[in-house]
Amino acid sequence: MREIPKSTSESREDALSLKIGAAETRKLRTKRRGVQGIWLGLGMFGLIGWSVAIPTLLGTLLGAFIDQHYPGVHSWTLTLLITGLFIGCLNAWHWVAREEKAIREDEENKHE
Repeated sequence: MREIPKSTSESREDALSLKIGAAETRKLRTKRRGVQGIWLGLGMFGLIGWSVAIPTLLGTLLGAFIDQHYPGVHSWTLTLLITGLFIGCLNAWHWVAREEKAIREDEENKHE
């Protein structure tokens, strides 16, 4: 078996201890938050659901109104339903990306 030089072995141990320390810090922070973390997660889940549902519903209602008052060859209800769904998904993606960025920045700030 090949012997690892002491400096490489020590740097690996330092890196491992840093990883373990960071994991322990995250666990302690989560314990301090307690139930708030769960409620925050459920609230975010609901927020994302509503950010998709509301534009979809508004698009459907507007499409039904247009179809009822200005009948045409194409269904505005279906068109605006799909458009509302697309806008809602973009909105949800925006919220998730923003929260993920905030979490990453928080983690980087905690390590410094």
